[in-house]
Amino acid sequence: MEENLIIEGFKFMGLGMGTVFLFLAVLILMINLMSVITHKFFPEPKANNTNTANAKQDNKKVIAAISAAITHHKQS
Repeated sequence: MEENLIIEGFKFMGLGMGTVFLFLAVLILMINLMSVITHKFFPEPKANNTNTANAKQDNKKVIAAISAAITHHKQS
């Protein structure tokens, strides 16, 4: 009687683990498919040299603003 229950327990364990494995495998496949479709219809823009120059100028402005805020905070 106990052997039958142990074997039945292993069957249920295998069924449960198989179900979870199958669900996760399908989930990964669907995420990859969604990624491929998204990249096909919405490709990332190519970087231009003018954008890089503008980004460097923006970084200088951000650094200047942070420096001014820190100086103002120290004076208060």
